[in-house]
Amino acid sequence: MKQVSGKIKLPPGKKVAVNIGSDFDAHSVWMGSLNKFSPSYLHRGEFGAAVGAPRLLKLMDKYHIKGNWCIPGHTIDTFFDICKEVVAHGHEITHHGYAHENPTNMKYKEEEAIMIKGLEALDRIGVKPRGYRSPAWDYSRNTLSILEKYGFEYDSSLMANDLHPYRPRPIIPHMDKASEYGEPSSILEIPVSWYLDDFPTQELVFGSMDGLADPDVMFQRWQDIFNYAVDHEEGACVVLTTHPQTIGRAHMITRLEKLINHMESRGAWFCTLGEINDNFVEDRSYKGTSFEVQI
Repeated sequence: MKQVSGKIKLPPGKKVAVNIGSDFDAHSVWMGSLNKFSPSYLHRGEFGAAVGAPRLLKLMDKYHIKGNWCIPGHTIDTFFDICKEVVAHGHEITHHGYAHENPTNMKYKEEEAIMIKGLEALDRIGVKPRGYRSPAWDYSRNTLSILEKYGFEYDSSLMANDLHPYRPRPIIPHMDKASEYGEPSSILEIPVSWYLDDFPTQELVFGSMDGLADPDVMFQRWQDIFNYAVDHEEGACVVLTTHPQTIGRAHMITRLEKLINHMESRGAWFCTLGEINDNFVEDRSYKGTSFEVQI
């Protein structure tokens, strides 16, 4: 079965859609994904809220860029004022769990309860999200159906493409025969990549993540991916995933500004994930299938 993907209708003169996303995890990434509760790690999350987020907002304002802030409910409840400020700056807000819980092994009711808790927190800052980003960029067998149930238009968590949105499908994996695919979802997948994420190479986590890599290598990789999209792809998107506690460091935010200038000079359309969703033109060659999958 062919992957259902497509292209983005770009504004005149623009070459590639670029989304600057900010996973505003604060405390929750340390607690929910890495099981770190010491003051040392929590203070790093506080840096993201108190220092990193304002620096990133200021930079994006300077270049009149609107992006996506993927905000766990725990961040809203812990750092309410700065979350309200993000909304006031006009950025699109995306559902990102409650306490950065990895949904992979959750049962349906447990995952749905977290979905609802996150929605309730977003409502407290006046947001009804159109899109979702999974904490830890992973799915359970139920995630896709939960997103459909709650009316999400797009997701940005998966990696079956790198530069083009597509329609994700349920998968039943098998070790002794081919994996089975279900029908493409109504939800649009706007793909992410660990290669376009600042956290893994930059954050030191003793025992699990070396961090402290040369940031020039990371930013050169981001620039190379963008340049490839400009030179070789039509109607493509490049989705950057930053974290205020990482990108907001002095040596990182200055490099991000240089990258923005380079992208702008080569025809970047800085936009939200919602704008990518709204301008997606699907490949109409897909004819569908009678195959049904049960999960």
